[in-house]
Amino acid sequence: MNAELPIVQPSVELPSEDVPGAEMPGLDLDALTAHLADELPGTVAGPLRGRLIAGGRSNLTYAVSDDRNSWVLRRPPLGHVLETAHDMGREYRAMTALAATGVPVPRMLTQCADPAVLGAPFYMMSFVEGTVYRSEEQLAALDAPAAEALADRLVEALVELHRLDPADAGLADFGRPEGYLARQVRRWGKQLAASGSRQISGLEELGTRLAETVPETRRHGVVHGDYKLDNVVVSPEDGTIVAVLDWEMATLGDPLMDLVNLMLWWDGVLDTEGRPFAPVPARHPQFPPSSRLAQRYAELTGADLDTLPWCSGLLCYKLAAIFEGMHSRQTQGLTVGEGFELVAGLAPALAERGHRALLATGP
Repeated sequence: MNAELPIVQPSVELPSEDVPGAEMPGLDLDALTAHLADELPGTVAGPLRGRLIAGGRSNLTYAVSDDRNSWVLRRPPLGHVLETAHDMGREYRAMTALAATGVPVPRMLTQCADPAVLGAPFYMMSFVEGTVYRSEEQLAALDAPAAEALADRLVEALVELHRLDPADAGLADFGRPEGYLARQVRRWGKQLAASGSRQISGLEELGTRLAETVPETRRHGVVHGDYKLDNVVVSPEDGTIVAVLDWEMATLGDPLMDLVNLMLWWDGVLDTEGRPFAPVPARHPQFPPSSRLAQRYAELTGADLDTLPWCSGLLCYKLAAIFEGMHSRQTQGLTVGEGFELVAGLAPALAERGHRALLATGP
């Protein structure tokens, strides 16, 4: 792999250099300090410091700290965003509800729906100590036993989520599980129409094929919506997953969509030149193949995986819509962070990959 490719998001660790909010797109620390003083008096101990910690490719994520505390603040990206694709309230509600379950999530601090404070809705949560695997160097440093254990724990944490009864967590009304897959096809088609400024070969046809072949969903549950390796925090002591992050697309639906998301990112999301958008575990020989993830999931859940190829095709369609939204913001100069030079080639590659998935048979 070309080590010079700008595919790595910044580390989730707290920054070594503090940046004044006035110099940081999307985060006004003076306004945030005033808001917290009104909403949570006594929470802030000293001047707030902050830094962008997660690339800005979807929602913007900042480390915020004072003389005593460390938090994480999440808000939508700058400029126009896709409808329902950056829902701060939904993300906050999901993690608040899951805090009382066995699913590991950060502790929620506060949410703000008023865009007058930071220019968009946002929420704050506790900073969870641990490792987020966002670089090739981090993956390469793991030996085979650690890599295999990490793969198994990723699946086990996902199974814990999918075993959850939504009603027990107060999430019975968090979505409409019936008809979920068909609605996903329609939703991402609308998002493509809203954000796309160009025609992408095969992408419209992929949406048509998906709409004509929607399978029956055999299981319903809480779906994370973007479950993958770099959306979890791993304990450096014992390798357990101590937090699952980024719940903006969580809903009730077909759990297999989470499994195919984990597998697709495990194998790599590539642009038309074969360059990865994020580090690829499957390219490191000590990591097991994505088929191991599916096998382990089936063993723990007893789930039938025969619709996995169709779900993979839908995921390619969904990701193409999301990346086209990023591409649109990039062309308007509204992105924050690095690595966006790859975005233009992602949707065309995903369209082709989605068509190949629909031709597959078996998991």
